[in-house]
Amino acid sequence: MSAPFFPILRRRLKRRARERDRSQGRLRRLALGFAYALSALLAFLTLGGAWLYADLTRDLPSIETLPLLLSPPDGALLQPTRLYDRTGEHLLLTLAPTEGPRRYIPLDPQNPQHLPRSLADATILLADPDFWEHPGYLLSDWQDPNAHPTIAQRLVADLLLWDEPPSIRRALRERLLAAQITARYGRTQVLEWYLNSTDYGHYAYGAEAAARLYLHKSATNLTPTESALLAAISQAPALNPLDAPQVAYERALEVAQKMFVRGILSEPPPPLTLPPSKGSASPAQGMNPAPAFTRFVLSQLSQRYDRARLERGGLRIVTTLDYDLQLQAACAVQTQVNRMAGDTREVLAADGQPCRLAHDLPPLPPQTEGQQVKASAVVLDPRNGQVLALVGETGPEGETASFDAHTSGSLLVPFIYLTGFTRGLGPASLLWDIPGVATVQNADGRYHGPMRLRMALANDYLVPAAQVLAQMGEENVRRTMESFGLAFPPESDLLSGAALFTPVEIGGAYGVFATQGIRYGQKVDGESLQAVGTLRVESVDHALWLDWSEPEGQAVVTPQLAYLMTHVLSDETARWPSLGYPNPLEIGRPAGAKTGQTFRLTPEGGVETGPEAWAVGYTPQRVAVVWMGGEEGNPGVQTPAGLWHALMRYAVRNLPPEGWDAPPGVTTMEVCDPSGLLPTADCPNVVQEVFLNGNEPQQVDTLYRTYEVNRETGLLATIFTPPQLVEERVYMVVPPEAEAWARSAGVETPPKAYDAIQQRPRDPDAHITSPAMFADLRGVVTITGTAAGEGFQAYRVLVGQGLNPQAWVQIGEERHEPVEEGVLAEWDTSGLSGLYAVQLVVMREEQRVETAVVQVNVDNEPPRVNLLYPKGDEHLKYIENRQVTFQVQADDNMSLAEVAFYVDGDPVGVLNQPPFTLTWLSHLGKHTLRVVARDRAGNQAAVTVRFEITR
Repeated sequence: MSAPFFPILRRRLKRRARERDRSQGRLRRLALGFAYALSALLAFLTLGGAWLYADLTRDLPSIETLPLLLSPPDGALLQPTRLYDRTGEHLLLTLAPTEGPRRYIPLDPQNPQHLPRSLADATILLADPDFWEHPGYLLSDWQDPNAHPTIAQRLVADLLLWDEPPSIRRALRERLLAAQITARYGRTQVLEWYLNSTDYGHYAYGAEAAARLYLHKSATNLTPTESALLAAISQAPALNPLDAPQVAYERALEVAQKMFVRGILSEPPPPLTLPPSKGSASPAQGMNPAPAFTRFVLSQLSQRYDRARLERGGLRIVTTLDYDLQLQAACAVQTQVNRMAGDTREVLAADGQPCRLAHDLPPLPPQTEGQQVKASAVVLDPRNGQVLALVGETGPEGETASFDAHTSGSLLVPFIYLTGFTRGLGPASLLWDIPGVATVQNADGRYHGPMRLRMALANDYLVPAAQVLAQMGEENVRRTMESFGLAFPPESDLLSGAALFTPVEIGGAYGVFATQGIRYGQKVDGESLQAVGTLRVESVDHALWLDWSEPEGQAVVTPQLAYLMTHVLSDETARWPSLGYPNPLEIGRPAGAKTGQTFRLTPEGGVETGPEAWAVGYTPQRVAVVWMGGEEGNPGVQTPAGLWHALMRYAVRNLPPEGWDAPPGVTTMEVCDPSGLLPTADCPNVVQEVFLNGNEPQQVDTLYRTYEVNRETGLLATIFTPPQLVEERVYMVVPPEAEAWARSAGVETPPKAYDAIQQRPRDPDAHITSPAMFADLRGVVTITGTAAGEGFQAYRVLVGQGLNPQAWVQIGEERHEPVEEGVLAEWDTSGLSGLYAVQLVVMREEQRVETAVVQVNVDNEPPRVNLLYPKGDEHLKYIENRQVTFQVQADDNMSLAEVAFYVDGDPVGVLNQPPFTLTWLSHLGKHTLRVVARDRAGNQAAVTVRFEITR
């Protein structure tokens, strides 16, 4: 081998060694990186597990709570939940089949009074077959938060985690706690707690209560088949011997047979004999003086707390109920219902005392006697939203726990008008109750002509309400109602009142008027304020769960708007046309009140009053609502109003009389009735009315005007009418659509024709061609005609004011040139207004004189126009103003021709008769509204405002 070979070999060996070192280095680095990654993963898993465990155990209830809840003799759940009146002295209801503490019975067979082994075995067989094997929990179904596969888990879910919403987190916490209580207290104790606390239906919690309720015996004496019955009920409490006796019997035999097959029972189970039912299984052995009220309270609290937890026990619920008022209200409702059915026997209060409230019931209207009806009532304190009395639906057979919603009827009409108040209307606004303007009918079947809004609302006339509803738009009215807590279904008709509301909801809405626009109550559902029936909830160990003694308040409408509504609803004289005087809505102190009537279609397609009626009213301290109805007949509004009268007088008997002071921003002034405009000498009835500042009338009344007529012909007098036959008469000036009503009602309207007595034929040589008779003139007027003919010498043109002028003024100079169908004179009427006579005097030879006269209306005054809504620079939200109702006041000293509306320069409508109200479909953006009023003479006045529709 040559010498050079060795250096080459050495280089190759070194190279291979270097490559081997590099490869080993890479492996070492790879192994080190993997070790680092594995360490990081382990650290992450450790930290993640620690975080997950910390999250699961955060605020975890202590298992020490279970003995405090269930261990005798002082376990909190051994006391049933009880409801009391507002004083805490009168017990209303106990949520248990029997009064007194629940009996806790141990499992220990060494105890003389113990639960039978058969009950434990049957319960384990159905609820947790592997109870003695697992550590208290199972991992199966952990993804299902509503699954509780073991007895320990059920105990935890019912007693420790009842207030947590279902979730995977709760399912994991449930298993963690189940393991803890099993390890800490043992399986026997867990089973014993379960048997003494589980729900067996009908407020029977625990085996002893269930055995007493369904089997009329103690749980210590159960047979194996009876144990099987209770075990089956515990898995499905609704399938109990009271509600489903046959199913309960079959399930009991099925369970007992399964126990025998599994070897739990050594011999076939004996047959099951169910004892006869003792009647109702409602809670509260003894009298519940307020079944509907307690149901209402529990229904509300169930929105805050799990209903099963409320029923399970350990709570003391102090309600808002005024005990005496409740008893008196209940017996008065029963008395009224009995009277309508023809039963006049005395009804005592639930405590055996006389029904003092019923002494204020007025006599029944004759047509209501002999009717089978039901009635319910509620009394609220509007200043805190507390329900003081609630009488459930009561028929001749007695009161029930039902406080269902009913057809609201015309009770909702005030909210239509309130929407109008926000858009320029007021109690003085003129409305027309005439045929042909609405599809609805009034309850009395008649039409009443022009009236103030006040009268339409106070007397429940639906035809004017339909017009205002059309002007305001249903969507705007619905929003108004929703702000008062009345959610109106979109498919329901507002005027028919087809939507259903409870008396409590109606009372809460009207209570806003009582408090000048503030709604008081509690956010039961966490969102909207509601009237409530609970003051506080506390546990038997005096821990406070809930305190609703201090109300929350929320402004719904301005005090000014609420005052306007109350001013109308408390106007006793305004109701007299429909209810008479005296009437049941008068209680001897200021009170806003409203009756409500339902309606139904007749077979002929007409409308008649329905089988339900309401009465609602309020003072600043109390609100009372009465509903009455039946499947047949018609109770009429007087009957519920009479019950409301007695109820309200009793509710406020110890309270000082209070009224409502006008808030700043409300003014009072005299107006003409019914136009609501400024009175004139022609106005037959001047009244005081209330207005929002800025909405006061600026124009004088145009509904009543004086006309000069020929008293013999009844036609409009002219200059040709003999003065001795001319007399002044005041007429109501109605729009064309009201003329038919005026004729049928016998209302005299001004004649449309002029008197033609002694009107001479036109002289071809002495006549006035222009202006025509009774033309409307302004400014400089060109008088044309003819002054010529045989023997012509000169002519003059004179004018005089009035129907028969007492003085004449010559226009221009006397002229001596004849004129044939040419210009006779130029008359500058500036500054003049009223009725004028234009006389042409033609002088001829031999001192002969011929005259021609025309009468004209001179009007140089522009109309007056005032825009009530919208105001200038107003920002309106589109969601609340998809329809904008323009409200305008306009009049003229002579005769208004039209009111034209322009939005952004485009015409959107023209109105010729009041009310000058126009609905416009809005769209987003800034807009300019221009309203132009024109009279018959051509004068005009305009007002312009800018407003914006925003999101």
